Amino acid sequence: MANSAADRFDSLLLLMARLRSEGGCPWDREQTRTSLQPYLLEEAYEVLSAIDEGSTDHLIEELGDLLFQIVFHCQVASELGEFTMADVIERLTDKMTRRHPHVFGDRVVADAREALTQWERIKHREKGEAEGTSRSVLDGVPDTLPALLRAQRLQVKAGRVGFDWAEWREAWTKVHEEMEEVEAVLDRGTPDQITDEMGDLLFSLVNVARLRDIDAEGCLRQAAGKFTRRFKEVEAEMRAVGQNVTDASAEDLDRAWELVKTRERQSGRGDGSQP
Repeated sequence: MANSAADRFDSLLLLMARLRSEGGCPWDREQTRTSLQPYLLEEAYEVLSAIDEGSTDHLIEELGDLLFQIVFHCQVASELGEFTMADVIERLTDKMTRRHPHVFGDRVVADAREALTQWERIKHREKGEAEGTSRSVLDGVPDTLPALLRAQRLQVKAGRVGFDWAEWREAWTKVHEEMEEVEAVLDRGTPDQITDEMGDLLFSLVNVARLRDIDAEGCLRQAAGKFTRRFKEVEAEMRAVGQNVTDASAEDLDRAWELVKTRERQSGRGDGSQP
């Protein structure tokens, strides 16, 4: 029986190859890189959900599902004669070694911030040399990231070269300026103007969150989770009195909502500590 992590990983690679082989699973055999894309994204979000939940068992399961997607992509590439899992691991190991010269070389960094700055400098140089072109410090942030996460990553990269607010209070002042600009266009502005100003406001809020060491994406995810939980409790309140949310008046829904919020505060759940 396999015991070490290496043995178990080899067994996983063999299992994946079996699933894709003649006599394997029909569904697995017909998958392509394109068809697997939504599953890779879904499993990544499942990992985030497990982290928020705080369940070790759930996290183990979801990390395994995410790892399986990576193994799946490597198997497809191997069948196409492009690369193998060994190539991916070798590339990763080499990159991590090069970008940590303060660990594997003779460089010295004072703290985590300096280590990150060094990482970006090395990455920027490597990418530029590989492509033979000058690169932006913002390169490497995928357009496909969720908007709040992308905004935060762009701000972090710009901040590493000094393009940043000195402190969060300055960024908060900017939020108020953006709110005034939104208010100025809400009544008579065009949809494009309102979209533009609302975007600036959201972007400035991300700046404040970042400078307060708060993950904007996680913050909104928690708020969405809290809203979902509370609304479901409102639905339960409506059912308890023989009503349906689709038929209830706005006043009844508001009363049920306030009741749910009050109950949460009394139970200690309404302090934002959990979604």
